Amino acid sequence: MTVDTDKIARLVRELLAEIGEDPQREGLLDTPKRVAKALDFLTSGYRANKDEVINKALFTQTTSSMVIVKDIELYSMCEHHMLPFFGRCHIGYIPNGKVFGVSKLARLVDMYARRLQLQERLTEQISNVVMESINARGVGVMIEARHLCMMMRGVEKQNSTMVTSSVIGEFRDSIATREEFFALIGRHP
Repeated sequence: MTVDTDKIARLVRELLAEIGEDPQREGLLDTPKRVAKALDFLTSGYRANKDEVINKALFTQTTSSMVIVKDIELYSMCEHHMLPFFGRCHIGYIPNGKVFGVSKLARLVDMYARRLQLQERLTEQISNVVMESINARGVGVMIEARHLCMMMRGVEKQNSTMVTSSVIGEFRDSIATREEFFALIGRHP
């Protein structure tokens, strides 16, 4: 599926007129094209495939030690207001014979973040794809994010941070495993 950026640009031009702007004003002449290009990028996760993102970067490894990648920056847009939210994602997993190439976890985060999202769903999508891709013994994911829909409008709380976590497999079944994960990422849910 490809995005029709020309159609999006036409719609943005209409939107500018509807909010009382002059789309022919010098500063706005190229805005519809720029917005269309930005939306194409910001929603590219809809057109990505997890198998292509992982690109066979799964490696045999007999370790059963926890693997953690923390502070993965993420940028997404909330599905309710189409305003950005941004923050950090922390991923931990216990391998079951396979490990990820380390950059693939960040790429999976981007794939799901580049869609209209709810932070709660995003957290679960990441944990599920990690679990399923390598048949992990357990996965923990925590996202801490700031939402512009809450900061710029509505309640206007600029210092608020939303925290979500998803723990599955051994991370759910074992309090010690879960506590180790949260201690190693330096956070507590």
